[in-house]
Amino acid sequence: MVKVVVTGGAGFIGAHLTRALLAAGTEVVVIDDLSTGALSNLAGLPAELVVGSVTDRTLVEQACTGASSIVHLAARPSVERSLLDPMATHAVNATGTLTVLGVAHRAETHVVVVSSSSVYGDRSAAGDRSAAAGAGPLSPSAGTPCLPRSPFAASKLAAEGYALSYQASFGLPVLTVRLFDVFGPYQSAGHAYAAVVPTFIEAALAGRPLTVRGDGRQTRDFIPVELVTGMLCDAVCRRLTHPHPVDIGSGTRTDLLTLIARLEEILGRRLVVEHAAPRPGEIWDSQADTTTMRSLFPDVTGADLTTALAATVTWYADRLGADRAGPPAAGPPDAMLPASAVHGDRD
Repeated sequence: MVKVVVTGGAGFIGAHLTRALLAAGTEVVVIDDLSTGALSNLAGLPAELVVGSVTDRTLVEQACTGASSIVHLAARPSVERSLLDPMATHAVNATGTLTVLGVAHRAETHVVVVSSSSVYGDRSAAGDRSAAAGAGPLSPSAGTPCLPRSPFAASKLAAEGYALSYQASFGLPVLTVRLFDVFGPYQSAGHAYAAVVPTFIEAALAGRPLTVRGDGRQTRDFIPVELVTGMLCDAVCRRLTHPHPVDIGSGTRTDLLTLIARLEEILGRRLVVEHAAPRPGEIWDSQADTTTMRSLFPDVTGADLTTALAATVTWYADRLGADRAGPPAAGPPDAMLPASAVHGDRD
């Protein structure tokens, strides 16, 4: 059986990927320090869980023994968190990636390094903030200089640089991908660093005002998590590599006011919106250039944003109902077997 290691596998995207890999008949080992991931995301899944940090070389070496591929998702997320402690963000996101690459190099293991669209910085032409969702696409990202606006973005760009340097210097089989705004079930909400989709959905279902940072005309490229994990699974199965980072997104952008309008359509009622000051380091416009993505993954089809949002709203509504009725069920509906846990030292 093929073995794949998923770092950050107890997180939102990592847990979805773990389920997809297991469904494909893959042996999965998850490395996660549980600082942002949750055991409940893996409950009932027949995956081995190694609790510890990707900065722990010995732990990573032991977990990756015999692995065919490593999907490196582990990160210290959030722009705001990186502003509070840039060094901690660098330690996990940059140094942790270097640790994973070093282990992979010695074992000649295929690596998928997952980065972030935040590395681009603000791609609005000359800071023009008049662009809206219907104003047409941004310029293609190929050849676009990366101008990180936060320590988080800088740390992810450093991770990309290390990955590509190991590919060029040592011939390590590497695929580096830049994820745009991924959303879907199991994404955490209700905390200061939560992403916009779960934050809006949870507030809407609870009857609270939706807080919009800025005027709401900032755009994002939203993509359902199922499409992302499908491509990551395919990349592992085919041991895909590429000499440049690959954008993973829908190729379209939606402003936050339009996102709210879509949620109003789904819920059948108006939502109360409150505006607050923009976050430091936040970018204005974001859109994937999907040219390379579609070349590497020609079978991927687009997803309707409203349909995907509706499915996500249903999941959150069901969870809210379960929370009101009593303790939620452990794990996803397809959970069958308990996850084993091998505890390592934390930093």
